Amino acid sequence: MPRKSKSGIGTNPVPFGTSNRAMKRKKPINADLMKPIEALTENQQELFRCYKNDQNIVAYGCAGTGKTFVTLYNALRDVLDPKTPYEKIYIVRSLVATREIGFLPGDHEDKSSLYQIPYKNMVKYMFEMPTDTDFEMLYGNLKAQGTISFWSTSFIRGTTLDNAVIIVDEFQNLNFHELDSIITRVGDNSKIMFCGDATQSDLIKSSEKTGIADFMRVLRVMPSVDIIEFGVEDIVRSGLCKEYLIAKMDLNL
Repeated sequence: MPRKSKSGIGTNPVPFGTSNRAMKRKKPINADLMKPIEALTENQQELFRCYKNDQNIVAYGCAGTGKTFVTLYNALRDVLDPKTPYEKIYIVRSLVATREIGFLPGDHEDKSSLYQIPYKNMVKYMFEMPTDTDFEMLYGNLKAQGTISFWSTSFIRGTTLDNAVIIVDEFQNLNFHELDSIITRVGDNSKIMFCGDATQSDLIKSSEKTGIADFMRVLRVMPSVDIIEFGVEDIVRSGLCKEYLIAKMDLNL
C-alpha cells in the first residue's frame, strides 16, 4: 500500500492495461483535487465556453476581471486530465519592462520567481487543501512534475512547445516582434492564450505600443482565435477596484 499524505497526494501504482501514453502522463496530482469554479460574469462564461471548444483565445480588458485566473484554472484542469493531449502549462511574460533579465541575479528559475507569486496565489484558490503546508507541498509537486513552467520572452526563442497550454500574460507589455516570436513557438497539440489590458502597457516607445494593434489585426482574421473583451462590468476583484477604474475612465486618465 503506497504511503499517502493527509492531503491525498501519494504515489499509486499504474493500473494494469494502462497505455504507454497514459503511463507517461500519470502524475501524483490530478484534477480531482481541484475545486469546482464557475463563471461570475457573462464574459467569464464566454471564456469558459471558448476554452472548452479548444480555441486559441485573447482575453483583454480591465484589470480585476479574472481573465488570467479563469484561463489558468481551465488550463490546469486540462493538463491534469490524462485524457487530453496537454501535458504542460507554460506561463510566458516579460519579467521586467526592459525585457532583459540577464542582469538580474541567479539562474532562470531564480529570475522567474520574481513574478511567480501571483500565479501561486491563484492556484491556491483552485485546490481544496486542509492546511497551508499541504498546499505548499502540492504546489511544489505541480512544479516538480512539470505541470507548470514559467518562461520569460528572453528564454523562449528557438523552442517548440508541443502538447501544452501556453498562457501569455500581460501581453500588452510585449512588442510585435516578441508576440510574433511566441506564437510561432506553438507546436503540435498545443493552444495559446493571451491575457492582458492594453491600457496598462509598460512600453514606452510609440512604435512598440502600436505593435500590439498590428498583432491583434492578424489574430482577428484567424478562425482558430476567439477574442473576448472584458469591461468594467466584469470586475470581480473588489468594489473599490471597480469604483477606482470607473472614476479613472470618467476622468480620461
